[in-house]
Amino acid sequence: MSQLIKIYNENPNDKDIDKAVNILKKGGLIIYPTDTVYGLGCDISNNKALEKIARIKGIKLEKANFSFICNDLSNLSQYVKQIDTPTYKILKRALPGAFTFILNGNNNLPKVFKKKKTVGIRIPDNNIVRQIVKVLGNPIISTSIYDEDDVIEYTTDPELIYEKWQDKVDLVIDGGYGDNLASTVVDLTTDEILIIREGKGNIDLI
Repeated sequence: MSQLIKIYNENPNDKDIDKAVNILKKGGLIIYPTDTVYGLGCDISNNKALEKIARIKGIKLEKANFSFICNDLSNLSQYVKQIDTPTYKILKRALPGAFTFILNGNNNLPKVFKKKKTVGIRIPDNNIVRQIVKVLGNPIISTSIYDEDDVIEYTTDPELIYEKWQDKVDLVIDGGYGDNLASTVVDLTTDEILIIREGKGNIDLI
């Protein structure tokens, strides 16, 4: 049975964070707030959970462009190739924040992502999801919750999200109203900085 729990961004309750982490460790799916839109995620090391999300999204797992949500920049060295100083300065300036940075992945990427060679990294300016990742001990997958409405691209009300998604996920975290503007996507895999999608993140920081 899916649950809806309220967690406050300013001061996330440890018991509620642990509840989310335990669900992820058991291969469960959660919907969580970020500094942009609400996200659907699971533990990146759980293949069955990854397959579930791919099925929900109607895509093949090996073709999915899921981002990883990390707690801080120290997580990155686990999954991406060595970052040069100019790239690190950009990341340091812009994160935590409303950006997804595409970086060159290393050999530690989970098996299902190894063919992709690149990975999207998010460190949202949101205490709830970063605390979940910190306690879990490794990143979670990030894929946005879309709305079927033609006008509103993203559902912002967590109670409405719960109504729509309770049969598909194990937990929905109510962290207050979400944004309806996604992250700015920036490709840092070559010498040239490419803005793939302009979203909420301020590109003057890049």
